[in-house]
Amino acid sequence: MRARSHSEVASLAEAHALLGLTGPVEADALTAAFRAAVKAAHPSAADGNEDRFRRVIAAWRLIQDGERPLALAGPAVPPPAPPVVAIGPMDALNGGQVAVRLAGRTLNIHLPKGLRSGEHLRLKGAGVGGTDIYLPVLIRAADGLRVLGDDLFMDWPVPTRLLEDGGRLEIDTHAGARSAWIVAGQTPLRLRLRDLGLPARGSRRQGHLFVSLQPSDDIPSAAEDLLVRFTRVWTPDRLAA
Repeated sequence: MRARSHSEVASLAEAHALLGLTGPVEADALTAAFRAAVKAAHPSAADGNEDRFRRVIAAWRLIQDGERPLALAGPAVPPPAPPVVAIGPMDALNGGQVAVRLAGRTLNIHLPKGLRSGEHLRLKGAGVGGTDIYLPVLIRAADGLRVLGDDLFMDWPVPTRLLEDGGRLEIDTHAGARSAWIVAGQTPLRLRLRDLGLPARGSRRQGHLFVSLQPSDDIPSAAEDLLVRFTRVWTPDRLAA
């Protein structure tokens, strides 16, 4: 005799109990009971878990099929995992819209400002039996920015001479140019620009932008840049005049 798996529902009585029912009900009441039960059983709910979620769906199918006993043939088949919504750091900063392919349809989903990786976007009534679907969010590195928690990270090339001697540095950030002062021989080579990370959202704090300074001999120092500009303007012909 085959052992019964956790995701099987053997009888209509058990199916009704899983949906919080004592027996057959009208279609509208059955749908309402299923929506409430599957929402409470969803893995993202406080008291939910994957096994209970599967069993509620199996119970719904059994009741819809009538009196035919349901023992899921072979291993239990979980509902398809919701697609991951992959966005870039600028989407997390500014919000906007993203197109997601779901059940053969393309949906334009609103992105609020300040999304973090691991959060979920709720699609009301888009699941089985009109249940809600929760799409996990993943923020991928893009546009020279990386995200970790509330904070943004980027690299910025700096003339080696400036790092050795110290001086003023201009950094192009997503929020515009920002100035910083480099101390001679500064280590570690990372600056924190306050409040330029992900915006505050719910219980999450305003993040910061961390800039890793990358020594480079391929870009001029501030003094060398001024000298180049001077020589471009004051050519020998102009000096002779």
